[in-house]
Amino acid sequence: QVQLVESGGGLVQAGGSLRLSCAASGIIFSIYGMGWYRQAPGKQRELVATITSDSGDTTNYADSVKGRFTISRDNARNMVSLQMNSLQPDDTAVYYCNAYRRTFRVFEYWGQGTQVTVSS
Repeated sequence: QVQLVESGGGLVQAGGSLRLSCAASGIIFSIYGMGWYRQAPGKQRELVATITSDSGDTTNYADSVKGRFTISRDNARNMVSLQMNSLQPDDTAVYYCNAYRRTFRVFEYWGQGTQVTVSS
């Protein structure tokens, strides 16, 4: 059974920082691309950041978080993290961990989400 469990969300003031973590089990973690997505109330889920499989030498960020957020992975611990700095109220959302792999078909899994609230 595949599980992605997020942690690290919470309430922070504008300008503050949070670090989200996602622990994966039930998959061969290193061969999956990993990502963080977020969904604010009344809005569609959107991509925040992704990191490629294996060495994770390629990352991708939404324009709105470039220079503030950093995604990283630890294949030895089956974890992916999102360091969020200079948080703003617009960053308030539920943040979801995603695992993705495309071979002959798509394998994709989601965590249950963790709430991040940034107060002004």
